[in-house]
Amino acid sequence: MPVTPVQGPRPAPESPAAHGLVALADRCVQCGLCLPHCPTYRLDRSEAESPRGRIAYVKAVAEGRLAPSPAGDAHLDHCLGCRRCEPVCPAGVSYGELLVGARTAQVQRQPPPRRLRWAGALLARPALLGPLLDLYRHLGGMLPRALRPPLPRPPAPVPLAAPVLAAPTLALFSGCVADRYESGSRAALARLLARAGIQVVQPAGQTCCGAAAAHAGDAATATRLATTNRAAFAGQDRVLCLASGCQDSLARSLGEGPAVEDALQALDRVGDRLSFRPARGRVALHLPCTQRSVVRSDAALRRLLARVPGLDLVELPDTGCCGAAGLHQLAEPARAAALRQPLLEALAASGATELVSANIGCRLHLAGGTTIPVRHPIDFLAEHLT
Repeated sequence: MPVTPVQGPRPAPESPAAHGLVALADRCVQCGLCLPHCPTYRLDRSEAESPRGRIAYVKAVAEGRLAPSPAGDAHLDHCLGCRRCEPVCPAGVSYGELLVGARTAQVQRQPPPRRLRWAGALLARPALLGPLLDLYRHLGGMLPRALRPPLPRPPAPVPLAAPVLAAPTLALFSGCVADRYESGSRAALARLLARAGIQVVQPAGQTCCGAAAAHAGDAATATRLATTNRAAFAGQDRVLCLASGCQDSLARSLGEGPAVEDALQALDRVGDRLSFRPARGRVALHLPCTQRSVVRSDAALRRLLARVPGLDLVELPDTGCCGAAGLHQLAEPARAAALRQPLLEALAASGATELVSANIGCRLHLAGGTTIPVRHPIDFLAEHLT
């Protein structure tokens, strides 16, 4: 993308952070193979809304050839962080790492809006967020519509069964919003694994994975959350994550500690020990961007669902990101709704009576646009366990 120098404050190109961004951006060969895979490029048909355009902007600012501008930063803000560009990149650009570094630099020159700072602060404090969600579950229907958060009311909590000490044990990650919204899914996972002779525990003291903080450029909070999670999962052999959008950040946080694995991949490995009763009705399957491009557990999920006799499964077409993208659905509600609409239309046309999706943010965002029940595929599998 051509870069025209403008007058204004410039970053110090000799800084270590700027050098790191330039090194990451230099891997881009400007081939454009990423463009048709980028949801924001497909939405706007603008080079500035593509990975290639954003990389050019970030590199020019980091090198001091271009002053950061409100327009350039807006295009950076619009990026969903879906990382669909990474699997198709012939040069192996680490776009996710570049995006986090660029937003960290961006926040240093321009703090995000207050509403996003408050939302990020709540996600980083599950001990505060949890009781607020409990209150919303009980009283949400009494709140005026203007005061309700853009989320469905959380379900009632479902406790995990007490572990049996003689069985192999895996740790469960609970997260921030998912701590309340996925308690039933974690209990369902525990039932499935128990049938395979594996027990689970949910270590105390864990917190948000840090993805929202990192994607918002809040490096200090992301580091603090990583330190907390390393302490919480110390001594564990393996940690299972139910949300595809959390797994990469959690794995980076734990570093040399326990391995982090998608819960669906763990179930797929013991799939021969599970048996399911026949399913009725048609089920639609949504594959989140992070499941396709980062975690890559979509094949494991398809194998698991294929074990359910008589399942009439319709995989929704890949229309691009659903638009949730962490706090993007709060920061850019109109764009998020526009990105979601093709999926909702495909869901309505599918004839499905329910929708399954493996990422908490996607499920909450999709549920806000349909009356069809939306749940984790693990809930569906546990319901059909014999």
